[in-house]
Amino acid sequence: MNAGPRIDLHLHSDHSSDSSLSVSEIANAIAERGLQGFALTDHQSVEGHAEFVRVRNVHARLLLLRGVEVSAREGHVLVYGVSEVPPRGSPIAELLRWADDRRAVVLLAHPFRWVHGVGRAVAEGASVTGLETRNGRSAPSANAKAAEVAERRGLGTIGGSDAHLREEVGRAFTEFPAGVSTEAELLESLREHRTVAGGDSLAAGARLRLALRYASLRLGRGLRPV
Repeated sequence: MNAGPRIDLHLHSDHSSDSSLSVSEIANAIAERGLQGFALTDHQSVEGHAEFVRVRNVHARLLLLRGVEVSAREGHVLVYGVSEVPPRGSPIAELLRWADDRRAVVLLAHPFRWVHGVGRAVAEGASVTGLETRNGRSAPSANAKAAEVAERRGLGTIGGSDAHLREEVGRAFTEFPAGVSTEAELLESLREHRTVAGGDSLAAGARLRLALRYASLRLGRGLRPV
């Protein structure tokens, strides 16, 4: 229905503690996979946004969206259209007020993932713009639950790879309306629920390998959460 640009709305660079991807590597991988852009959503960091200038020098046609993944009290939340990091650990209700003051857009990241997801009660009640219904690192069942809640509530839906490794980039994506060409238009499409989530979930074997990687990384951080 949308037939517009496909954009990976959930990606982590080396400005996140659990990724070693450079922003330039992400841009190259996005172009190789035939997508038209990406949002950089590092954990509690917007430092990678400064590298968008260099990306545009190489990939002039890529659509770029400033974002951040923040740890709210209830779980992980994606915030788009910001140049500063939202307060970490705040209740989602406070985060929404913070975002409203900045005309930012807030969606729940992988709401039904057992680690870092907000869970059903929050997904059912939070006054967010939408839910991530196709996360490239989540199980098909978790993504299906998110899609069901979003449809029943009339919320927007997005997809993102949640990539921390190059081979994961572009696994899931968001399709925007045709003709969208600026960050402002991307944000407005999100606000108006005019996006469609696409791409793949994560298969069982890959989820097991990912769980082992998570455990190793967390031990390396001294069990500190992301």
